[in-house]
Amino acid sequence: MLDYGLTAPLMFVGLIAFMLLGFPVAFSLAALGLFFGLIAIEIGYFTVSFLQALPYRIFGIMSNELLLAIPFFTFMGVILERSGLAEDLLDGTGQLFGPIPGGLAYAVIFVGAVLGAITGTVAASVIAMGMISLPVMMRYGYDMRIATGVIAASGTITQLIPPSLVLVVLADQLGVSVGDMYLGAIGPSILQVALFVLFIAGVSILQPHRVPPLPPEARTLHGWPLIKKVLWGMVPSIVLIFLVLGTIFMGLATPTEAGAMGAVGAIALAALHRRLTWSLLWNAMDSTMRLTAMVIFILIGATVFSLVFQGVNGGKWIEHILSGLPGGQLGFLVFVNIFVFFLAFFLDFFEIAFIVIPMLVPVAKSLDINLVWFGVLLCVNMQTSFMHPPFGFALFYLRGIAPKEVKSSDIYWGSIPWIILQIILVLIVILWPGSVTYWIGEHSVIDQTEVQKTLDNLTIPGLEPGGLPGLDQPPKF
Repeated sequence: MLDYGLTAPLMFVGLIAFMLLGFPVAFSLAALGLFFGLIAIEIGYFTVSFLQALPYRIFGIMSNELLLAIPFFTFMGVILERSGLAEDLLDGTGQLFGPIPGGLAYAVIFVGAVLGAITGTVAASVIAMGMISLPVMMRYGYDMRIATGVIAASGTITQLIPPSLVLVVLADQLGVSVGDMYLGAIGPSILQVALFVLFIAGVSILQPHRVPPLPPEARTLHGWPLIKKVLWGMVPSIVLIFLVLGTIFMGLATPTEAGAMGAVGAIALAALHRRLTWSLLWNAMDSTMRLTAMVIFILIGATVFSLVFQGVNGGKWIEHILSGLPGGQLGFLVFVNIFVFFLAFFLDFFEIAFIVIPMLVPVAKSLDINLVWFGVLLCVNMQTSFMHPPFGFALFYLRGIAPKEVKSSDIYWGSIPWIILQIILVLIVILWPGSVTYWIGEHSVIDQTEVQKTLDNLTIPGLEPGGLPGLDQPPKF
């Protein structure tokens, strides 16, 4: 058994302590990395020259074109949040489903899925749907816990539905194709929507008073005008979804290029709704700058930490612990998902992706786990990070825009059934890998033996021995 010493475990414990104390993650990671790096140099784990790799790793982050998708998708989401698209979608869809019990909740779920495929950001979806649909639900007698829960949960669908920022980040950390991650997330996305719809259907059957239909006087649109309003909200959305996702799936554009087209498409939609203003553009650029700067600083801090952690054999220490768990693949998956679930109480998905995922990848590879499936599974799990009381960001967003008469306790208690539904989806994906891998399809496997045979037998006319004078003789200097 290898002796890993105490440096790696102490780094890990120090990281958890800093997280619990609430220090900024990026600076905590960098400080821990540099502090233990000096200790490692003193005790002889590595020399000062080992840390010379740090500038190259930081430059690699700054020049990573894949990460450009993050500001593009963020900008697109902020523009669409304020362009009136969500309002048109919710208004038309709410009127469409309004006459049935739970109709407004169904509308929120479906619109949350559509917005997820357009914006890629949880904040945009939760805020837009909360501001538009929550007052209507309150006005017509919806149970407050059902109303707040369905809005927050439907906003978190955004995290799983392509072009989710989480999938982009996970693909980068796992070293897999973003396109494959997007394809793999299709099945779980459909299952998540189905679980949410089934829950509302169950409530509408067993306790219809909690999700009443819209009264006749509230159904302001009838016949052809209503269809027209739904189409006005849906058609631009479908076009933008194809522009962003279709070009990726068809191999016509990289995620970064598709994100750039999506940003341009969002500006075009805002102009179409006659809401494109300098103020809107400034707010979108400001929000994009803040989120992108946060991501880059976390990445730099995580790079400092991970370089030193690997230098003190931390990766091998983690691999030794996790690969020795009972149950093989299943035991590893159960432990990791429980671990990530509880980490999500304290860390957001960026922090989990940049800190924890790199530690898990070598173990997943050693256990022959499909990394795309593993990444989608973790993405499903990390949805709960937005819903955990008391630190779930979706709950914070909803609390920020909800009327004063909405109690915080209702928002927190309302999230519990939806967290359970998300955990059920985690179990489904573990027990049914085909829900992810079916959409990816079969990839051609390269036979290395055949490649080597081909190279051994390869001859280039004129360059074979004897083909040129002196080619079969050793060179003379």
